Parts: sequence; C-alpha cells; structure tokens
Amino acid sequence: MPFPNCPKCNSEYTYEDRDLLVCPECSHEWSADTIDAENEDARVVKDANGNVLSDGDSITVIKDLKVKGTSSVIKIGTKVKNIRLIEGDHDIDCKIDGFGAMKLKSEFVKKI
Repeated sequence: MPFPNCPKCNSEYTYEDRDLLVCPECSHEWSADTIDAENEDARVVKDANGNVLSDGDSITVIKDLKVKGTSSVIKIGTKVKNIRLIEGDHDIDCKIDGFGAMKLKSEFVKKI
C-alpha cells in the first residue's frame, strides 16, 4: 500500500516508522490519523512573515504595488481591513480606500 505524500513538502518518498509517517526530505513526521481527520480542501494562506491569515483580518501592504491598467500605486504601509480569502494566484480579496475592490497576493502583505 503506497503512503500519502508529505503534507509539508509534497514529497512522494514517505515511509512508516512505528505509528508515524516520516518524510526523508524535510524530516516532517505526522500521524496517518491526522491526515484523515484534516479537511483536504482547507487551504492555509500565510502573509510575508508566515502568519496565518483568515477571513476578516486586517493587513498592511509591505511593498509599493502598481495597479494594473492605471498609473496609480498602492503605497507601502496601506492598511486594509476585513479581507476575504479566495482561491487562485491572488488569494486575498479586499476593498482599499481610494482604489475600490482589489485582489492581492499574500506574499506582499503582513497581518496587523
């Protein structure tokens, strides 16, 4: 019976050690029971500092971001309230004062 891929690095070279599954590439250990209990659809979105983001959080932009199709820029330090997480490359949906509805990448923000 093949073992599941590593949940941390997605390596296919996992093996069983007593009651744990082990990844030889990243040294991650986990129980086979926890994989069954976790929801596979639940995605974890992290900010630039590694903090987990969730719906309703407030964030700050950490880099000047050019707005596609205009000559305006979202400045560093812009605060955004009440974000919503979505699927896709731009995983944050929000409303920015002065700009309107916007989609951002989580790698360019930090949680307040």
